Amino acid sequence: MFAHLDTHARRIEGGGTPDHVWQSWPGLSELPVIDAAELVPPGARAVIVAPHPDDEILACGGLLQLLAAQGSALLLVAATDGDASHPGSPLWPPERLRQVRPQESAQALHALGLAPPDWLRLHLPDGGVAGMTPELSAALAAQLRPGDRVFTTWRLDGHPDHEACGWACASACSASGATLVEMPVWGWHWATPGDTRLPWHRARRLCLSAAQLQRKRDALRCFASQMQGDPSTGQPPIVAGDALQRLLHAWEVYFL
Repeated sequence: MFAHLDTHARRIEGGGTPDHVWQSWPGLSELPVIDAAELVPPGARAVIVAPHPDDEILACGGLLQLLAAQGSALLLVAATDGDASHPGSPLWPPERLRQVRPQESAQALHALGLAPPDWLRLHLPDGGVAGMTPELSAALAAQLRPGDRVFTTWRLDGHPDHEACGWACASACSASGATLVEMPVWGWHWATPGDTRLPWHRARRLCLSAAQLQRKRDALRCFASQMQGDPSTGQPPIVAGDALQRLLHAWEVYFL
């Protein structure tokens, strides 16, 4: 049974908590440190479940580089094609986004230095994953095996698609014997330092080198559809400013 995905208390609106507020909070630097070999032990496969193309880079672009360096097997799962990111846009209609956004993901992985990984694209409705959580869980359970380490967005991240992926992965891991690791993305937006709604007791910090962080920045530039404004509607970039900087620290945070 899946939890009701009520995001009322976790609103993604306005500018959110400024990045400098997070950067100045000592609690982040005090989180226990973990390394890639602890997150994905030798011989284990990493399965990254992204609600939308770009979430795999935003949440764990540093980890992906480290997994490639240690030779970990990798399966990337794209729940949606991200085709609802620009409603009403003549420049970015859904049919174009369905083509472009997966291409952007492939370019971003190349920018990280990764060889083309195994992809599973499920083509679920962007913005409608919550209504298909059982189907997503079943599709994932069919792919998972004991020993897999499954990384996906946090079950209380604030975005309905992110939360649905979290719950679906939790169910699939329980059924298959895989291990779930959750990643906050939009939680940094609505939460504040020390916020008791975040499971800090489960949080671990993966440190990135300056070169790894730069490659993550370079990879995110591949997502032109998300990182650039839309002149056809006058809308600003989907991900920019603090929303982007909050995910470009010299570490990534994982909830074990």
